[in-house]
Amino acid sequence: MPHVVVAGAGIIGLATAAELLPRGWAVTVCDPAPASGASHAAAGMLAPAAEMVWGQNALYPLMIASGRMYPDFLARLGHADGDAADLGHVRNGTLVVGADAADRAALADLTAIQRAAGLPVETATTRQLRRLEPALSPAISGGVLLPEDHHVDPRRLTAALLRHLEAHPRAELIRRGVSALTGTTTDAGRATDGVVLSDGRRLAADQVVLATGLAARELADLPLRPIHGDILRLKLPASNHPLITRTVRALVNGRPVYAVPRGDGIVLGASSREDSGAGVRTESVHELLDSAHRILPGVLDSTLEEATARARPGTPDDVPLIGRRDPGLVVSTGYSRHGILLAPLGARLTADLVAGSPPPSTGHDDAAGPSLLPLTAEANVAALLAAVAPDRFPATVTARSTP
Repeated sequence: MPHVVVAGAGIIGLATAAELLPRGWAVTVCDPAPASGASHAAAGMLAPAAEMVWGQNALYPLMIASGRMYPDFLARLGHADGDAADLGHVRNGTLVVGADAADRAALADLTAIQRAAGLPVETATTRQLRRLEPALSPAISGGVLLPEDHHVDPRRLTAALLRHLEAHPRAELIRRGVSALTGTTTDAGRATDGVVLSDGRRLAADQVVLATGLAARELADLPLRPIHGDILRLKLPASNHPLITRTVRALVNGRPVYAVPRGDGIVLGASSREDSGAGVRTESVHELLDSAHRILPGVLDSTLEEATARARPGTPDDVPLIGRRDPGLVVSTGYSRHGILLAPLGARLTADLVAGSPPPSTGHDDAAGPSLLPLTAEANVAALLAAVAPDRFPATVTARSTP
């Protein structure tokens, strides 16, 4: 039976492990603190339309394809976990609003690329938007409804993935980090054959998947940089709950802000900063609350339950790195702000590379649920893999490996 070590138990590593199990692989996942990094902080927006920005054309097909894979991804996980309804998946669209006329004009520019990508966009007046979400300020300047954007609860999702792996007879979770890759070097080049754990143990493997986020920068010589995001979790009083029923995103004087309904409160985010500060910045908290208050006045009638900051792994072009580095090593990292959205696609592409071929159109596993993750019919797998190929950038960091 082939054996794969997956280094990293964020959403990407966990989803990849879950995708490999039905293909007959024995899977060992290594992480000192599973699901506690960027996946823990994320708001869970599955927003291929709302996340579009100018100049990232290579990212659009990835987001669209993965967003459309999500229902199958969640259904398969729910079948295996026994509780599909408990993943916090809500499919009622996203509202994107502008605080003033300049913000509305900027949204109009984004609407053009969303429609050019074939995504449905419905322009709405302030009155129409407030009919959908009455808590919106009457001072907003219009916006759009993106009916295909949805959201999920990342903490519930990663918890379900962990339960699935811990219950599977061919899966093992080791709560240790990977400190180095092992391998041999011949005239044909290097071939990874395992990992060294933080406690010094060595694990042999037929294949290694490196999904450690920023740590992959040193382990595999990858061009990654930290992109910090500050996210607030607010609890609303019963008299003001629910404040909103769908995700609301906005531009406020050019600054982006979003509010995602979650339980008895909302998740508010998200700053995006490239500095050395690992903690939550007071300035970010102020800006998020100020911007949110401009579009949702009732947001200040809440209790701050949690403020979280995590560093997300970014690449020079903000497109992930998914590809084979040597006969025994596949990397899957660099998802930046889009790790939750891109998890089904990232897991499918990474598993294909590990297994050496795509899965059959249908398949069953005694403990993993129904069919493997299908790609949408229009997805061009070769083009997707070319867009995420790690060798599109020159090496910038010396790899840390053990012979």
